[in-house]
Amino acid sequence: MIPVYKINKVKEETAKKATTYDYKTKEENGFLIEMFKDYDGKKTEVYLSCAKPGAFKGYHLHKVRAARYVCLKGKMMIVLYVNGKREEHVLTPENQVRLYIPPNIPTALVNIGEEDGWLVNYPDPAYDPNLKGEQIDFTQEELDSGEYLKKL
Repeated sequence: MIPVYKINKVKEETAKKATTYDYKTKEENGFLIEMFKDYDGKKTEVYLSCAKPGAFKGYHLHKVRAARYVCLKGKMMIVLYVNGKREEHVLTPENQVRLYIPPNIPTALVNIGEEDGWLVNYPDPAYDPNLKGEQIDFTQEELDSGEYLKKL
């Protein structure tokens, strides 16, 4: 039998996982998992967003936080609305792109691949659950009509 030793300062931490749902249909579309929290354990500095094939996550914007997405698995399309114009960015592990999205840009994540899509996000500043109202969700109709501006 191999002895088990407790190595000083090695510890297991819970990585919080949350199921995600489509804003409009309320159907499950993947999950988020915290990968790294700050030293006081209150803010999430890195997280993984998983989207099922065909899943649509969005539209939303962050009033304070910027996003930095890197695709680790699958084929993800990031859809942005800037001044009423649609802009699309496709991320895959092969294209090795890190996409920076500043605050106040309506954003959607769409899995256009045939397997789960994994996006790592390094938000700046880190996700803080105490920032109430920092994320605003929209429908496509609200974006097309300009109604989303009333939510800002």
